[in-house]
Amino acid sequence: MMSARLRWVVPAVALASLAACEVGPDYKRPTAPTPAAYKELDGWKPSEPQDAGSGTAWWSIYKDPLLDQLEAQIDVSNQTLKASEAAFRQASALVEEARTAFFPTVGLDTSAQRSGTGGGQTGRSTIKSQFSVTGSLSWEIDVWGRIRRSVEASYASAEASAADLAAARLSAQSVLATDYLDLRISDELKRLLDATVDADTKSLQITQNRYTQGTAARSDVAQAQAQVEGVRALAINVGVQRAQLEHAIAVLIGKPPAEFSIAPTPLELRVPVVPPGVPSTLLERRPDIAAAERATAAANAQIGVAIAAYYPAITLSASYGFLGSAIENLFRASNAVWSVGPQLAETVFDAGLRSAQVAAARAAYDQTIANYRQTVLAAFQQVEDQLAALRILEQQAEVQNRAVRAAEEAERLILNQYTAGTVAYTNVITAQTVSLSNKQTALAILQSRLAASVVLIEALGGGWTAADLPSHDRIRQGLPPAGTGASSP
Repeated sequence: MMSARLRWVVPAVALASLAACEVGPDYKRPTAPTPAAYKELDGWKPSEPQDAGSGTAWWSIYKDPLLDQLEAQIDVSNQTLKASEAAFRQASALVEEARTAFFPTVGLDTSAQRSGTGGGQTGRSTIKSQFSVTGSLSWEIDVWGRIRRSVEASYASAEASAADLAAARLSAQSVLATDYLDLRISDELKRLLDATVDADTKSLQITQNRYTQGTAARSDVAQAQAQVEGVRALAINVGVQRAQLEHAIAVLIGKPPAEFSIAPTPLELRVPVVPPGVPSTLLERRPDIAAAERATAAANAQIGVAIAAYYPAITLSASYGFLGSAIENLFRASNAVWSVGPQLAETVFDAGLRSAQVAAARAAYDQTIANYRQTVLAAFQQVEDQLAALRILEQQAEVQNRAVRAAEEAERLILNQYTAGTVAYTNVITAQTVSLSNKQTALAILQSRLAASVVLIEALGGGWTAADLPSHDRIRQGLPPAGTGASSP
């Protein structure tokens, strides 16, 4: 009996030894257009380029303790990030699902049946009992690499999901930083307008005194009053945007807006500039590029899965059990039943189904390559955009600061002239309006520069690298990349 079994097992083992073959193309990372240098760096070098200290988060370059505290809550409470983390765990589970095909499926079947026949002419009925316990084993031998290609695709998809998680985290961090900096600018604008109200109120008092003395017209008082109230209205209106920014920050850190507030503080922010490095490193520094590249690898493996369908599926099946009419004697050797042997299944005619599936897989691969290259191009555009913005806005800020100083001096001189009675009050109103407008413009430029610095850091990957992708062991455990701070619920 044993020799008979071996006659079936030996060919099966020989078939298993052929499993080193994998049909379909081996993956090669697609090329992408990469410039030798950033164009917008030409003629502009940051005077004091800054980078986050070793082992610290990128937002630390703004040197704001409250921003540091808020950013630390992104990983803990942001619901969008939790959704991305759950998607990564789902992709990791699909890897384990694909890997189960490497192993045999073992089953157990038990039954108990009692049957009988009528008495007929003899008047005697017949009753029979039958009991069985059978164990079965089925194992698909991966001769053509279909299973291995499926696992390869699952791993690549899980890595793409991990990169998506990193991209979602970086996006949330960037939005939070931008909202926070905008809020601080709103506070500074409110202080500017309040200070302007105070200064204009003093001008109003001077005008009222001159009117009392008979040296100014009533219209001067009305104009001064209108100037004060107009600026006061602007100061009140700032509260709308500030409240919305505060609410947005609350949601980003996973808190109800009603339970969160940020106290106004003086603006002590400077515009940091991060050195962009060499363009070729951008391919390894952005999670969205890594996600697109891993999607390409997954699509390439699916071509092999589709091609494997051309070849026969070879399955080794075996069963062993007992069949008897009495349960107390069921497990005797005489009641043993067994079977073992390979099975080969091949589709003879499918009206072009498999060729269509291979063509579809190749087209999907070509699509992922185009998406990858487009992602790379968009990344370079984003970096160039922000480098240009920082360079041009820095030049604009220098000119605007000179305009602010000139407007302040003009306002001071014209107010003195009005007090001396040498100019009309309309000149004072004009000088005050010009001075306030220039200060608001300078503040808006600072806001744009801060926002551009955040977007540049995001465009450069925020310190992320492709080396941060999780290992296969961590993927199989459903664990996110080490050091990301993401936590499973």
